[in-house]
Amino acid sequence: MRRALAAPALMVLGMFAHQAAMANPEPWQLNMPKGVTVTSNEVHDIHMIVLWICVAIGVVVFGLMFVAMFRFRKSKGAVAATWDHSTKLEAIWTIIPILILIGSAWPATTLLLRMADTSGSEMTVKVTGYQWKWRYEYVDFFGKDPGINFVSSLEAQSNRARQLGSGIDPASIQVDGVSTYLLDVDKPLVLPTGVKIRFVFTADDVIHAWWVPSLGWKQDAIPGIINSAWTEISQPGTYRGQCAELCGRDHGFMPIVVKAVPKAEFEQWMTAQAPAPAPAPAPAEPAPAEPAPATATTIAPTTAPQG
Repeated sequence: MRRALAAPALMVLGMFAHQAAMANPEPWQLNMPKGVTVTSNEVHDIHMIVLWICVAIGVVVFGLMFVAMFRFRKSKGAVAATWDHSTKLEAIWTIIPILILIGSAWPATTLLLRMADTSGSEMTVKVTGYQWKWRYEYVDFFGKDPGINFVSSLEAQSNRARQLGSGIDPASIQVDGVSTYLLDVDKPLVLPTGVKIRFVFTADDVIHAWWVPSLGWKQDAIPGIINSAWTEISQPGTYRGQCAELCGRDHGFMPIVVKAVPKAEFEQWMTAQAPAPAPAPAPAEPAPAEPAPATATTIAPTTAPQG
């Protein structure tokens, strides 16, 4: 009996575990993370509201089913009613679901509109999807062009471990005691906290999808099309994600890592990453002086003319 009760208890504890809910997804986590942005927290709140609405509907519907099956069964002498229509009852079970849908759609729609509004952004990052890597271009930071542009790919140790016959245990690939097999990159996307960041997404070959659960949204990267989204990260940390659109053979080996740091630290990183200014051109050497052109002279005769 104790063993039978232990499993449901562990499931409930896992659902409400604080650490799992506040950071990256964890093994055996049963609920979506709250994330580290205002958007992700609002998405989580709406998710929980709709979840409990569904739970309440399920309790009522299945409760009525069980009452009907056990209380009004034939062995108890129940006799089926002879009526088959009730206008009042049909109106009730039509109006109530409509009200529930409207009540659920209103906050969800207003949140979607806020998520689509990138106005007032203080920073812009262009994200381009390739098979099977990401390119990040820092387009704007408070009105200045940082000039930072790099490609982010699966880090070398995971890339070796995924090869057939590599002999490397995927569980041995960890960062700070956390398994990062296929979830780490060679160059993370470094972002500042407390800054509204606009992302623009496109792709060079096929459709990809940029998804970091802790940010609370995902966005498709489509060749020839520019999509946009925004975020404002509230907590420093490392947040991991993956391509969420089947994009070919190595789709599963296209991770995303966002490293959020305080704004002052980000500015220092940005200064260190900025390309070195091109050296000033050496002054041109003066051209050698050209010899003065010869001038014609008239030579007087040495003897007087004979007359």
